[in-house]
Amino acid sequence: MNPRTLERSAVLPATPDAVWAVVGDFGALADWQPHVPPSTPEDGGDPAAPGTVRVFAVDGVAVARERLFDRDEQARSYRYTLLDPVMLPVHDYVATLAVRPHPDGAEVTWSAAYRSADDVVARVEAVFGDGTYAPGLAALRARFTSSR
Repeated sequence: MNPRTLERSAVLPATPDAVWAVVGDFGALADWQPHVPPSTPEDGGDPAAPGTVRVFAVDGVAVARERLFDRDEQARSYRYTLLDPVMLPVHDYVATLAVRPHPDGAEVTWSAAYRSADDVVARVEAVFGDGTYAPGLAALRARFTSSR
């Protein structure tokens, strides 16, 4: 298993605080990412508290679980790990969602570090990079561009 990274980013015509107000809630990913089902905090956890697990379910069946590692309001970022990665044989998957100032507004970076075999990298890029991160960032771009 080799260490890998994955990253997608977008520059949005909005202030970092405005973007963070939309993306900063660990429990509300489905509010702005159109390709994921709504999540609920496991065992009634607080979505802002490290250790909380969000569970994505389709027709009452859990399809993914992610644990919040940390959330930094000042830095406008949070990190989480994928639990039970049934879709892909990845290990130690830790993703970061961060919002930073940019001369044109705000830059949102969604990245991950993980370990996998060489033959899995293209699938991870397709599932997470192109299937989750990119559509989420595109939806944010559309949201903030249309609100101008």
